Amino acid sequence: MKPKFPIAISLLLLLTACQRKAPESPILKLATPVESVVQPTITPQPSVTSTIIPSTPTESLPPTLTPSPTPLPLTELLFTGAIVPGRCVQAAVDVRGDADFLYDGMRSMIERADIAIGTLNAALSDYPPYTGCVRTFVLVGSPIHADAMASAGLDVMSIATNHIKNCGPIDCGNRAFFDTLANLQRVGILPVGGGENAAQALEPVVVTVNGVRFGFVSLGEIEPLTFASQTEPGIAELTEVNLRNAIQAARQVSDVVIVMPHWGSDYSETPNYRQLNFAKIAVDEGADLVMGNHAHVVQGMQYRQGVPVFFGLGSFIFDQSWSLETQQGIVVRVTFEGDHYLRHEVIPVHIEPDGYVHIPEAEEAASILERFQAISDEIP
Repeated sequence: MKPKFPIAISLLLLLTACQRKAPESPILKLATPVESVVQPTITPQPSVTSTIIPSTPTESLPPTLTPSPTPLPLTELLFTGAIVPGRCVQAAVDVRGDADFLYDGMRSMIERADIAIGTLNAALSDYPPYTGCVRTFVLVGSPIHADAMASAGLDVMSIATNHIKNCGPIDCGNRAFFDTLANLQRVGILPVGGGENAAQALEPVVVTVNGVRFGFVSLGEIEPLTFASQTEPGIAELTEVNLRNAIQAARQVSDVVIVMPHWGSDYSETPNYRQLNFAKIAVDEGADLVMGNHAHVVQGMQYRQGVPVFFGLGSFIFDQSWSLETQQGIVVRVTFEGDHYLRHEVIPVHIEPDGYVHIPEAEEAASILERFQAISDEIP
């Protein structure tokens, strides 16, 4: 059941500000800025309604029992922006000796979700040396980040990203890639969008909750050196043919198909023409939800044929502290009723230079949502 109602702005701001290292503030529940959230109204009913059929002069008929309709279960999915546990984030982890602190400001929100989904844009390997807190495009973190992700409650991780083979030393990209897969699988997180070859990278990951099969596929277009081939490991390349094939394969084994593309231009709030084209293809092919990432700034969303398409959630954990926009992102909580999209909530986040992520104070939260609304309004 796709939403047919007009888009309207609705914001419910924070009751209290989130403090660093303090327990998470009450959830910033807000109807998504580009839709009015329809809250289901539950009318109490008796479990069984008896209808008495008048008897005839010759016989007495028993009552007919009409059971009340059974409500469909609600399933909550939570999506984060890019997780990049390298450089200054890894340096902060080295000082502390653990990575759990990164998620403390969002832990209860992640744990609440039936399925929590992240996007990992760095390798997790203990083979290469870590760079320290310096500006470099080599983004690699310790395997303990996988443990921290699992401890926080993350269940599925897109790895179809441009830094997933980062290593540093020459010719160790595949080793770092396989280390990343192994570390995620070791802690029970399901990687999607990568594998030993292109066919494996395109395979869907299916998670069943409340009897509904949620199928995830992820494809990336940014870094050709990461693309898998018939014989080489890597990520699923985002092309029209691959996107259609991945959605069709997911549809065969899923009730809900969720596409997670890694696309777009760095630091651009405006989705480019390729993103718009791939979004159209995904929806035409039957995707029920599109949740994109890559730009490290918030990019906004739109509905296509009633299907919500999010172009970019910004960062979730990173060290990009040179601008306010790169320190701000959103997480998106999506609720399904059975296998039908019901509603979503957009929740602003702020990322500190050491990677610690939390809900911002009310004024900053409002500004993030206003910018998200303005960007969304401009998407053709």
